[in-house]
Parts: sequence; structure tokens; C-alpha cells
Amino acid sequence: MHSISKSQQKLINSLKYKKYRHKNGLFVVEGIKVIKEFLNSSYELEQLYSIADIFSIKNKSINIINPDNLKKVSFLNSPQVALAVFKIKNYKPLKIKTLTLALDGVRDPGNLGTIIRMCDWFGIKKIICSEDTVDCYNPKVVQASMGSLTRVKVYYDSLKEVLEQAHLPIYAADMNGQSIYTSKIEQKAILLMGSESHGISNELQKLVDKTLSIPQFGKHQDTESLNVAMATSIMLSEIKRQSIEM
Repeated sequence: MHSISKSQQKLINSLKYKKYRHKNGLFVVEGIKVIKEFLNSSYELEQLYSIADIFSIKNKSINIINPDNLKKVSFLNSPQVALAVFKIKNYKPLKIKTLTLALDGVRDPGNLGTIIRMCDWFGIKKIICSEDTVDCYNPKVVQASMGSLTRVKVYYDSLKEVLEQAHLPIYAADMNGQSIYTSKIEQKAILLMGSESHGISNELQKLVDKTLSIPQFGKHQDTESLNVAMATSIMLSEIKRQSIEM
């Protein structure tokens, strides 16, 4: 049985913060299921810590530790039985040729993680995020995505430049837009979603070809809006439904 050195503990604890994740090129994954997803992907393992020998791979990076050591480095209130450190990927320049999701200023980790999971479900392979969107390697994002980050590529760039150069229809979610259920949606396009609190920035609104809304069918309730993860899921579901009918 191994123990975690102070330097290892300091490094792992620092990966809670974006600055140190990108400085070291590393991020943390917790939980057996999610770790296995990353082990079976093209992500490269740096270190794996587990309280039991439950991973059927032979790798010098696997360390069996006691539960107390795991608690020192876990970011969860109730630590899982394993924690892994993987290397951050550097993707090739973004090329948009199919339906792609763009996120403007989405800062809640749980929302981004859920959106990544929804994109995986609906077969969306790429997400392009504004530079002020929460980091996809944030531990809470990784946890909420449930391994879908291994199949969905997340890019960060100037959305204005990307959208201007895409040469594809740009649809944006807006409460005053046309109902998505009565709109014909191109399948090679960009769906732009803003944060629940601030919406889409003014400079990006100027680039939008059509705004879409999700009609509210319940008339006697105080719900003013859907969070961005829920709205994205509904939008993608309808867009994919339309693709089946084409």
C-alpha cells in the first residue's frame, strides 16, 4: 500500500483551480465509472489512486492507498473509492462542418457538465465556448459530465471570430424568438446558448440569423425561464427530431 506524498497532495489539491490545471496540464477525475470511461479513451493517465485493486490494467501509475489518504485529495464531500489525474488534451484547430453547440458565458459547472452529457446523448461532437465560460476540466464539470467529456470535444475561443468565420446558419435561444416547434432548422448549423442570468452578449446577437424559443405550456406557474442545460437539451432534441423527418 502506498501513501500520497506531500508534494503529490499539494499538486492534486491545486488542480481545483483553473490556473494550476492549465499550468500543469492536468485535471482530476473521481469515481470508478467515470475513471474507467477515461481509461478507455484517448486521454493519457498521469496517476491513479484507489483504496482497492479494482482496475484491471497494468500500469505503474496506479497506487493503492488507504481511505484517509484519499480524503486528503478528494474534491467530493463523500469521496469515492478512487481518484485519477489525467493529462489535458490539446485539440487541433476547430473546424465546424456539422451541428455544433456554442456557449456564451455559461459559468455554472453543473450546467456545463450536464450540457456535455446531453451533447454526447444527441451525437453532438463539438462545443465551442466563450473564454469566460467555466473550464470543462473543473472537477464539478467533469463529475457532472459522467464521462461524456471523453467523447465531446470542448473548445475555448473568441466566439465572435468563430461565428463570423463559420459560414453556417446561427440559431440562438431567446424567449422572444419563434417557437422551435414551428421553425425549420438546418442540420448543418450552430446553436448558440447564453447563460440564464445574462443571456447572449450584444456583439453575438448581431451575428444571429434566427432566434428560437421554447414555448411555455403551463400557464399557472411562477417559472420564468429554464436553466441553460434544460433549454439546451430541449433544443437539441427538437433539432434531432427534425433531422429524422428529412
